[in-house]
Amino acid sequence: MESGWDTWFDSMKDFLFSLEEEFPQLEIKEFVQAVIPSLERKGETSKDQVYNELILKGLERMDEQEPDWTYFCGRIYIRQLYEDAAGRRGHTADTSYPPFYPLIQQLEDKGVYSSFLLDQYSKEEIHTLESYLDPTKDSLFTYIGLRTLADRYLAKGHSGELYELPQERFMVIAMTLMAEEPRNMRLELIQEAYWAISNLYMTVATPTLSNAGKSYGQLSSCFIDTVDDSLQGIFDSNTDIANLSKSGGGIGVYLGKIRSKGSDIKGYKGVSSGVIPWMKQLNNTAVSVDQLGQRQGAIAVYLDVWHKDIFAFLDAKLNNGDERQRTHDLFTGVSLPDLFMEKVENREDWYLFDPHEVETVMGFRLEDYYDEEEGNGSFREKYQACVHHPSLDKQAVPAIDIMKRVMISQLETGTPFMFYRDEVNRKNPNSHQGMVYCTNLCTEITQNQSPTTVEEEYTKDGKIITVKHPGDFVVCNLSSINLGKAVPADVLERLIPIQVRMLDNVIDLNSIPVAQAEMTNRKYRGIGLGTFGWHHLLAVKGIRWESEEAVDYADHLYEQISYLTVKASKQLAEEKGAYPHFNGSKWESGAYFSDREYDTEQWRTLQQEVADSGVRNGYMMAVAPNSSTSIIAGSTASIDPIFQKFYSEEKKNYKIPVTAPDLTPQTYWYYKSAYEIDQTWSIRQNAARQKHIDQSVSFNIYVKNTVQAKELLQLHLEAWRNKLKTTYYMRSTSTEDIEDCESCSS
Repeated sequence: MESGWDTWFDSMKDFLFSLEEEFPQLEIKEFVQAVIPSLERKGETSKDQVYNELILKGLERMDEQEPDWTYFCGRIYIRQLYEDAAGRRGHTADTSYPPFYPLIQQLEDKGVYSSFLLDQYSKEEIHTLESYLDPTKDSLFTYIGLRTLADRYLAKGHSGELYELPQERFMVIAMTLMAEEPRNMRLELIQEAYWAISNLYMTVATPTLSNAGKSYGQLSSCFIDTVDDSLQGIFDSNTDIANLSKSGGGIGVYLGKIRSKGSDIKGYKGVSSGVIPWMKQLNNTAVSVDQLGQRQGAIAVYLDVWHKDIFAFLDAKLNNGDERQRTHDLFTGVSLPDLFMEKVENREDWYLFDPHEVETVMGFRLEDYYDEEEGNGSFREKYQACVHHPSLDKQAVPAIDIMKRVMISQLETGTPFMFYRDEVNRKNPNSHQGMVYCTNLCTEITQNQSPTTVEEEYTKDGKIITVKHPGDFVVCNLSSINLGKAVPADVLERLIPIQVRMLDNVIDLNSIPVAQAEMTNRKYRGIGLGTFGWHHLLAVKGIRWESEEAVDYADHLYEQISYLTVKASKQLAEEKGAYPHFNGSKWESGAYFSDREYDTEQWRTLQQEVADSGVRNGYMMAVAPNSSTSIIAGSTASIDPIFQKFYSEEKKNYKIPVTAPDLTPQTYWYYKSAYEIDQTWSIRQNAARQKHIDQSVSFNIYVKNTVQAKELLQLHLEAWRNKLKTTYYMRSTSTEDIEDCESCSS
């Protein structure tokens, strides 16, 4: 039995009664009187058992009428974490934060932290930063938010024993991201970054949240590779993808340059096996090279809708058919030009081609073009030239038949994701430097891509030298505004500049295990400032989801976020310089602003300032799924509606009850379930939002499994007509076990 148990138990009762003042709406006295006697009758038991019993009994009282029991249980759990860390860190006052500097020393000695923090900061600076730590911010967590943070992100020893506490994790992130800022402003910037994170006004992406300050992993969220049509290119890409997966990255892979099944190789006719065998290789990589031992790799593969292998590709995740043609552990996405959607709408034929033969016969690659204007452009010209060329082999199929296969797969598996390539490329601010062929795993990143090719290989001085021409291997660095907290607090003007600086610093601090990704990251300095808590914000504001008011509010709010983000990147460019490819971009020419009809005095002034001084980041905004980080921050995921007002989050050994955030009699009626919402309103909201986001949005469509094919088709046509760039999962009530990519959670 533990020494001093009676004294400790009495202090626990005093602590519980002290919470009456904090939670006057809860019957805490009655709770204590009901729970404590049963614990006392058990006699001396472990402190952890007492904590667990108190939390369990508190959660049992939680429902739609009394949601604040989650905060009560969070207060008990944080006290447990304090005691746990104190004992391990040799701290006598076990209900407060132990000294910070010894923690950094201790975890560096154990190999959990890298030497980076102690190399960058003096002992005096760390003592100053310790004074910024605010343990009262721990009371902002719900129980499930705190539990998620503690279980998955706080620094632990190699046997899983807790050392780090929540505010220390946030401070380590701030210290890491601001380490290379000028010394005369560094502590102030750390204080600002800590303010933003600790108030839960924003969250950083999962890799940054987990890996900042540590001796392993990297900080970026997602990557996109373009696979060259060569044996060397395919296997090199697989190696690159494995290395990124090992470091915790989610990966999108464009396969559209690979020749189709039955194509020729070196003049031998009909010998190519197409994309499916290479997908099988990637599937094995996803399973065998996991993300830091936490979960298997997350890889999405994309193919153009005119590729001859499209039908086999669309069937690759189905649960029936030839298992040799299945890749159940990959996610799929299809690249769609406007012309295809027009053919679907008009019930016309669509033609399929082999990309290798197109290049051989026509002298160009079809995927390298897009329609520069709506209804007109170089893609449809090149496509028609392929259709009418007598020497080019082609396969005619009704366009609606392909779309039917898309929808069948979506209802069974949630995929393929949809990538509307013409709209993406028309709005690409860096079209002067390349093309966007596909998006990433979570469909929010749209940046220039190109394959890496091997130019030569030779021996010299007993070494083998491989010379590669590096392609654009996309990297994105994410973080998200917590709309449900930041907007009501009116802090966007203070928040967004520090958030953009944090994201930009990730680019210089990161160590990416793929050279061409490192190069691309610094060439475009792409970031993805996003949002979550949209439904939370609507409920707090008293705005119904299915309303013109919600559409108008999305338009207004995201224009404000866009303005502040561009302005912040412009200010960083004045301080640190513009990104290398600024000259010739739509940022410089002003086309970015005219494309979006930004014509107020405020926008015109910013446009001129951008032309004069540049912007720091070639890509700036992207809305990621952020499911786990939104749980930590106590809000709703991304721009999605909630599933239910009250539900249980299932973990390995327990269930945790969860209610919609800020659930009150006033907000109750504004929380409508995703599956009960008319999805055309969601599409219209997202169209208003998308206008102001230079990249894209992880936009889910929710349907019941009883949905009719014509209804589902209409939703896809509405998404395309409303100029959405991408759509993410088709979430039907029969595919509720879908998990978002953890890497993109921000």
